[in-house]
Amino acid sequence: MACVYCVASYFLNELIVSKTAICPSTASIYEPLKLSNLQRDDEPLWEKLDRYYNAVKTTILNYQSPTTGLFPVKTCSTCKEAKVRDSLYCAASAWALSMAYRRIDDDMGRTHELEHSAVKCMRGILYCYMRQADKVEQFKQDPSPSKCLHSVFHVVTGDEVHSYSDYHHLQIDAVSLFLLYLVEMICSGLQIIFNTDEVSFIQNLVFCVERAYRVPDFGMWERGSKYNNGSTELHSSSVGLAKAALEAINGFNLFGNQGCSWSVIFVDLDAHNRNRQTLSSLLPRESRSHNTDAALLPTISYPAFAVDDDALYSQTLDKIVRKLRGKYGFKRFLRDGYRTANEDKDRRFYKPAEMKLFDGIECEFPIFFIYMMIDGVFRGNSAQVKEYQDLLQPIIFQSYEGHAVIPKYYYVPADFVEAEQNKHGSQKRFPSNSGRDGMVFLCGQALYNIAKLLVDELISPKDIDPIHRYVPRQDQRNVTMRYSNQCDATQIISRYLLFSFVRLLNTRRLQFILFNTILHFFQ
Repeated sequence: MACVYCVASYFLNELIVSKTAICPSTASIYEPLKLSNLQRDDEPLWEKLDRYYNAVKTTILNYQSPTTGLFPVKTCSTCKEAKVRDSLYCAASAWALSMAYRRIDDDMGRTHELEHSAVKCMRGILYCYMRQADKVEQFKQDPSPSKCLHSVFHVVTGDEVHSYSDYHHLQIDAVSLFLLYLVEMICSGLQIIFNTDEVSFIQNLVFCVERAYRVPDFGMWERGSKYNNGSTELHSSSVGLAKAALEAINGFNLFGNQGCSWSVIFVDLDAHNRNRQTLSSLLPRESRSHNTDAALLPTISYPAFAVDDDALYSQTLDKIVRKLRGKYGFKRFLRDGYRTANEDKDRRFYKPAEMKLFDGIECEFPIFFIYMMIDGVFRGNSAQVKEYQDLLQPIIFQSYEGHAVIPKYYYVPADFVEAEQNKHGSQKRFPSNSGRDGMVFLCGQALYNIAKLLVDELISPKDIDPIHRYVPRQDQRNVTMRYSNQCDATQIISRYLLFSFVRLLNTRRLQFILFNTILHFFQ
């Protein structure tokens, strides 16, 4: 009997082993796909997507906070700060890759993972913003730098990190970028806004952004004036992003296809027109002290596409390229002292005559080559894409896993400063710590992944711009999810007219104009 039992056990074990060999267990979605085990006709596509997934997972998503969903400014373990702008681009990178995975049938759960990584980040920013709802109300009454939403938060808790006296939080472009990506992602099918409290808060954010045309801020570089003396300026980049956000969100249903009439956001058309006129009058300048600025690239191109006039777009872009482009990237602006050898690291502000010290040694940022690649794809300019790919290739690094790593900037060492100032472009520049030595510049990585997905045609421009911001205004059609799909056109028009009438009742100037018009008509 014991012998029979041993023989039966032997055959049972052999059967289990053979079954295991034939049907291996499913790998985790967090592991690289084993392409040799995939019996698929579209194996090259899987290989490409797997490579991008590994890159996004390793260089971006591994640094996402598990609690707030935000991304740190620096990838070192001691950094606990998260900037809204950088986190938005990281979320956009994961979202862009998820759009590529939508094109295949069996994605092994990666579409869901990538989409909800983006959703988690967007809701993390919304959570941080909603904790400062009182500041939104104060800013509506008094739009000053000491009563605005913070732009930097603790990456784990979402708490405030810096006070207004220690940091320049007034950055209208960051709030506008959040609203713009919110619309883009919801339009692609993601669910980010859940209830009426969040809808009401987003409407309040729109009220704040509407006045961008008359609210000087500190801009994309968080310095305000070019002279870095703590003063604010009216920036074309901020006004342009505000204009783009208002155009995108006007009449948009935050609940997507599941929405109703009370989840629709409305914009003051008069405020939008003033932002449009202000932007047209400011360009091609960035501000009073900035003749031109690389911060205009995301305004006139991806993701905002805020300029309707092709001639003004070309004039602005040509000026940026002519004055700011270098061998290693674009300068942020002329005489920018950020991270140069002559900058005093112990002082927050510059002295009045200090700007001359930075002439010709401004740091160059490779990330703007990436912006130009994306711009070339959106505008169908393959020569521009090829040109900036060739410029970018020699100045990027590779991680030990083989992924491309983008340095934050290239600088002129102190020993070479004098020679560089005597002859611009004569000296070799060296990369910053961010982007090499294990410290990743997340914003640059995110935009690089988006650019490569577009160049390799794994996604199309309409995938990451479903509201068609990149289409010329005269060729645009109404996008989906405008207003509500729960009521007919007559109800929509009547509600919009009622909303406009309420606006009229609350505006004395419009009442005066209407009264004079009616009086003139009956005379």
